[in-house]
Amino acid sequence: MAVPISQQTTLHAADSDEEAAVGACNARNGSSARVGGGAPSADWHDKKYPGEGTHTDPYVVDWELGDPENPFNWSDRRRWGITFQLAMATFTVAFCSSCYSGGLASMDRELHISQVVGILGVSLYVLGFGLGPLIFAPLGELYGRRIVFIVTGCTFTLFHLGGALGHNATTILVTRALAGTFGSAPLTNAGGALSDMWTARERGIASSLYGTAPWMGPVLGPIVGGWVSESRPGWRFSFWIMFIVSALNALACIFITPETFGPVLLRRRALRLTKASGGKIIYISKFDVGRSQSIAHILRRDMGRPFYFLVTEPIVLLMAIYIAIAYATLYAFFAAYPIVFQRHRHFSAGEGGLAFLGIGVGCVIGLALAPAQNRLYWRAMDRNGGRTIPEGRLYLPMLGGVILPISLFWFAWTSEPPVHWIVPVLAGVPFGMSCAVVMQGLTQYLMDTYSIYCASAIASTVVTRSVVAFVFPLISPALYGNLGDAWACSVFAFLALACMPVPFLFYRYGSWVRSKSKYALHDELPAASLAPPVREETEKKGGLVSSEKAVD
Repeated sequence: MAVPISQQTTLHAADSDEEAAVGACNARNGSSARVGGGAPSADWHDKKYPGEGTHTDPYVVDWELGDPENPFNWSDRRRWGITFQLAMATFTVAFCSSCYSGGLASMDRELHISQVVGILGVSLYVLGFGLGPLIFAPLGELYGRRIVFIVTGCTFTLFHLGGALGHNATTILVTRALAGTFGSAPLTNAGGALSDMWTARERGIASSLYGTAPWMGPVLGPIVGGWVSESRPGWRFSFWIMFIVSALNALACIFITPETFGPVLLRRRALRLTKASGGKIIYISKFDVGRSQSIAHILRRDMGRPFYFLVTEPIVLLMAIYIAIAYATLYAFFAAYPIVFQRHRHFSAGEGGLAFLGIGVGCVIGLALAPAQNRLYWRAMDRNGGRTIPEGRLYLPMLGGVILPISLFWFAWTSEPPVHWIVPVLAGVPFGMSCAVVMQGLTQYLMDTYSIYCASAIASTVVTRSVVAFVFPLISPALYGNLGDAWACSVFAFLALACMPVPFLFYRYGSWVRSKSKYALHDELPAASLAPPVREETEKKGGLVSSEKAVD
C-alpha cells in the first residue's frame, strides 16, 4: 500500500513541515527526536537552531519531529474535541442567520414594516459574512486564531441583544449586520484551524463536519424561530435563544479551543526563548524570516488576495460561483418557503418552519456520505503514489451536481396545490444532500489545492456567496409574485444546471489548471520528497510534499 503523503495547510506559511521532516531538519539541527511522533529529547529547548543568535543572524526556530507543541502531534481526542467545537461555532453562526426568519411575520406586524424590510435582517446578516473574513483572516495570522475566535464570538453574542431589546427596525437591522460581520470568523478561520491539525488524508470527516454546519444551521433556525414566534414570549425570544446559544459557544471556545496556527505558535516559542536568555540571544520563527510583521502590510496583502484570486484563479472563480448559487438558493428559500407553505397552503409559522426538515434530513445524509468520499479519496491517493490529489475530492460533488438541479425542478413544479404538501417537502431531501456534498467536496478541493493559501481561497468563496445570498432573499418575493411558484424556483434550478459541469471539468482538467498557477499545488515533486517518511511519521507530522512555495 502506498505511503500517504499529505498537505499541511497553514495560512501564508513559508516552507512546510514535511519539507523539514524529510531529512533537512534532522541533518541541519541534529535532532534526536524519535521516528513516528515520539517524545522530543530532553535538551529540547537547548538545541542549537540554525543561525548565530544575533540580531542580524538570529536562531531560526522550527518544529522538531514529534514536537508536542505542534498541533499535528496532539492526541486524536484533543483534536476531535477542538474540531467539534469549531463545527459548532460555524453551526451557531449559521443558525442565527435563519432563526430570525421564523418570526418575520409577527415582527413586521408589531414594528409596522414591510416584508422586504423584514427580510433585510437576513440579507444584511449574510452580507456581514463577506465583510468579516477580510479583516479577521489577517488578524488571525498576526495574533493567532484563538484570540480572534474569542473576541469576535463574545462581540457576536452581545449584538443579539439589539434584536431582543430594540424597539425599531433601524436598531434591529444595524445590530443584525454587525452580528453577521463579527460572527463570520469561523466561516474561514475554522477551516484554517482544521488544516492546522489534520493532514489531508485525515481531515475528510473533520472538514465534512465544518462544511455541513453552514447548511444545518440555517435549516434548524426557521423551525425554532417559527414555533417561538407563536409562543407567548413572541418573536423577541428568538433573539434571546440566539444570545444563549452564542454565549455557550463563546464559553466553549474559551475553555476548549487553544491556539492552533503553527506560525504563531513558533513565533511565541521564539519570543519565549529570547526572553529566557535575557534578550542576549535572539530567536525568530522560520515563518517570520524576511517577512514584514506590520498589521498594515498583512491587512493590505490579505484583504486584497481573495479578490485577486477571484480575478486570476479560474479554480477559485468557478468554485466560488458554484458554491454561491447553491448557498444563496438556500437563503432564497427563507423568503420562498413562507410564500409556498404559509401563504398558499395556509401553514402556521411553526408548521412552515417544519417544512425545512426535508432539507435537514438531506444535509444529514450528505454528512453520512463523507466516509464514502473519504475512502474514494484514499484510493485516489494510493493510485497517485501516496501524494495529495485534490481531484480525488470531487467524486461526490459530481453526483451532487447532477442531483441539485433535479431537486430544484422537483420542488418548483410540485410546490403549488393541489399537489400534496409532502411532495415539495420531500424535494428538500435531495436538495439538502446535494448541497452538503457539493459544499464539502469543493471546500476540501480548495484546501488541498491552495494549501498555505486556503484561507484566502475560502475567503473568496465566502465573499462571493455572501453577496449573492444577500441579493437572493430580497428578490425572491418579487420573483414569486411575478412568475409564480413554479417558474420562480425554476430560475434557481436553471442556475444550478449551468453550474453542474464545474466539478466534472476540474476532475478532468484540474491538474493542468493547477500547473498554470503560482499559488496552487503542482503535481511535480521536489527532489527531497522522493524518499517519503514512514507512515507513522507522516501521519503524526502532517507535512506537505508539493512544489509550492509561499508567494507574498
